[in-house]
Order: sequence, then structure tokens, then C-alpha cells
Amino acid sequence: QVQFVESGGGLVQPGGSLRLSCAASGSIFSIYDMGWYRQAPGKQRELVARITSGGRTTNYAESVKGRFTISRDNAKNTVYLQMNTLKPEDTALYWCNRVYNQVIWGQGTQVTVSS
Repeated sequence: QVQFVESGGGLVQPGGSLRLSCAASGSIFSIYDMGWYRQAPGKQRELVARITSGGRTTNYAESVKGRFTISRDNAKNTVYLQMNTLKPEDTALYWCNRVYNQVIWGQGTQVTVSS
């Protein structure tokens, strides 16, 4: 059974940075495109960043473009999200999951941007 475990969230001031990690287990991680998703209070879950299986192509939501960077290490079955110049509107619960054929969502990691 595929499992994702997210970590790295926390409380940070506006303009700060965080690096999220997502460790995968239970399947062949390297063949799947992966994404980072988030859900803010009162809003729908959205895909903010995605990366192809080999890591060569990335795409970002307009709201995070230029500030967030997604990467992956297939040898470690891990996908990362480097978040810079954080804004209060980035406050949300963040998850990773496949872009296609999504599996059960993990616990997520909370990111709170506040002074």
C-alpha cells in the first residue's frame, strides 16, 4: 500500500522560507509524476507544483511561480518543496500525492505564515 509522509511545515514570518519533504513507501515511486497540493481554510485543495517522473519538467500555479521550487530524489523516494518569500496567503495544509492515479492522502504538514 502506497503511503506518503509529509514533513517540514511550521510557523514562519512573511518573507521567510521552509522546505517541505515527502517520503514515499510501498510502490515504485520513480515512475509517477508527483505534485504538492495545499488547502487553506474555507478553500478547495489545489495543486501548487508538479514534477515529472524523471524530474526534468516542473510546473507551478501562478500564485507560487518564482517563489516555490519542486524537486525529487528518486533514489530516496522523496519529493521536496522549497518555499521562499512566503506570504500569509500561503498558509495551508500541504500534501504530496501522485498527479495521476492519486492514492490515499497522508496527514499533510501545516504551514502557517504570520508575523
